[in-house]
Amino acid sequence: MRILIFIVALMALVPSARADTIVFGTDWRAQAEHGGFYQALAKGFYARAGLDVKIRQGGPQINHAQLLAAGKVDFSLSSNSFIVLNYAREKIPMVAVAAIFQKDPSVLIAHPGRGNDSFSALKGKPIYIGSDTRVGWWLFLKKKFGYNDKQIRPYTFSISPFLVSRSVIQQGYLGSEPFLIEKQGIKPVVMLLADAGYQGYGALLQTSRELTKKKPKVVRAFVKASIEGWHDYLTKDPTPGNNLIKLQNPEMTGDLLAYGRAKLIEHGIVSSGDAKTRGIGAMSEKRWKGFYSEMSENGVYPAKMGWRKAYTTEFLPAPPAPSK
Repeated sequence: MRILIFIVALMALVPSARADTIVFGTDWRAQAEHGGFYQALAKGFYARAGLDVKIRQGGPQINHAQLLAAGKVDFSLSSNSFIVLNYAREKIPMVAVAAIFQKDPSVLIAHPGRGNDSFSALKGKPIYIGSDTRVGWWLFLKKKFGYNDKQIRPYTFSISPFLVSRSVIQQGYLGSEPFLIEKQGIKPVVMLLADAGYQGYGALLQTSRELTKKKPKVVRAFVKASIEGWHDYLTKDPTPGNNLIKLQNPEMTGDLLAYGRAKLIEHGIVSSGDAKTRGIGAMSEKRWKGFYSEMSENGVYPAKMGWRKAYTTEFLPAPPAPSK
């Protein structure tokens, strides 16, 4: 059976004679949060769309956003709305063509039984966050809940401090750190920023303006096949995509993949918001404007900026017909 699965996976990687080659860089090592893309590759959705897609996983030393700007990849996966708007601020001709995550999966994690079970309860308490977060969604928490920079402790992307001290509060990713902490016998308090009103998208597909102009059919085909992959991964058997993920990232385990996928479904990370009526990948001007305005008020972006150039809905499939 394993040999058969491996052969099927390899067949999905074989391009057709006339396929357009696409190099797609993700935002981290292969994981459940990339499942739909690997599902599209494994089940031949990209190949049937006339695309030879090569997925390059990201990592701590890999910045696919920069590689996209340098023309080294054709598409990159931007983990948050800041990356997209940063391009627009610097007038770099890149554009988001789909938002796979309607909710950013970023979370704050605390120990149970310590009174740290809500965002408002964390005001004034030490919180471990990374440098990128400090100039990102931390600003949302400062404005909405009155946090201040004196609370910040440097986060090194390790749960070790959390396991050592019950007073530690740290950032995390919905489908990752909580799982690792639970494996150590602790059921943590997990607070999803999106549930507190944070408007940023996650897992944004981004490409160059040049590609959208020269090969619009390719862009549209890649977006459509990716969306098909995500629908399939979340509603059908995820095994094909998971097998490719484990092939590319041998450190990934089956139970972590199952946990991550379950959390995506449970919290509506992909299928909530505008995706309910417009389908997976949907973006709206209202939401982009709201996010930009909020961050502009916090000094992240100038009061006047061409924020609409950061995204386009031109390549999204037509919204599904309403059910009768």
